[in-house]
Amino acid sequence: MSLPKDLRYSEEHEWVKEEGDKVRVGITDFAQSELGDIVFVELPEVGEELEADEPFGSVESVKTVSELYAPLSGKVVEINEELEDNPEFVNESPYDKAWMVVVEPANPSQVQELMTPEEYEAMIDED
Repeated sequence: MSLPKDLRYSEEHEWVKEEGDKVRVGITDFAQSELGDIVFVELPEVGEELEADEPFGSVESVKTVSELYAPLSGKVVEINEELEDNPEFVNESPYDKAWMVVVEPANPSQVQELMTPEEYEAMIDED
């Protein structure tokens, strides 16, 4: 399982990458492997305000539909439109091609409250 060391992670299996004053968000390799083959991704609109720990979209696999939970509060400034036609990117490249949204955080310090790679790894090892 791939677990990049330069990211932060949420308990709901989202990853966050800081990019200046914005953050890029997606789901982890662990999450996509648990879901199976992704067939549809529903994302919010640009301009939508996200609330930390609240649903902001969903991913549908052949097995189930799973909510996406915002790892932090902020405004969506970009969505990955590629996922509309290529939901399989989530399985193939969860950290590169399959990012979901770019968010302007309401409170940038929320990023530091997310789990380190080591903390996330310990959490999934417990499951």
